Amino acid sequence: MIEERAVVVEVGEDGHAWLEIQRRSACGSCSASEGCGTSALAKVWDGRRSRVRVICRWPLRVGDEVLVGLADGALLRGALLAYLLPLALLLAGALLGETVFVGAGEEPVVFLGAVGFVLGLVSVRLISRRWRQDARYQPVVLRPLNVVAVADRMLSAS
Repeated sequence: MIEERAVVVEVGEDGHAWLEIQRRSACGSCSASEGCGTSALAKVWDGRRSRVRVICRWPLRVGDEVLVGLADGALLRGALLAYLLPLALLLAGALLGETVFVGAGEEPVVFLGAVGFVLGLVSVRLISRRWRQDARYQPVVLRPLNVVAVADRMLSAS
């Protein structure tokens, strides 16, 4: 499970909450971070905040700090979908163009490769819309980090 700290910015009535997560990079702990291009890019993006909708089963309030988690398999499947599917369809389209239009030059190969890539992007969009409603691919509030305040709220609600 991938875990990260976040702050509640909005609480929904439907068992969901909106959290703000500060992006961080692991480059600060690397000894080669001074001469690394990835580290330079990480410094540009570091410190920015992302707003994320999560499944929440705790009585939270705006401003509460929580620990949010995402299943490892969800991240891996999402990465494979986003990167591998368009690339695979690009290559399949290019191979189809090369096989079907032998001797016609590079134009059909490039065109069918581009068509395959666009079909891959459209497929990613359609599949990700379906996954958006699947609880297995949603981040979840694991626990509030200010447990005393939440425990008081749970006791007072009883």
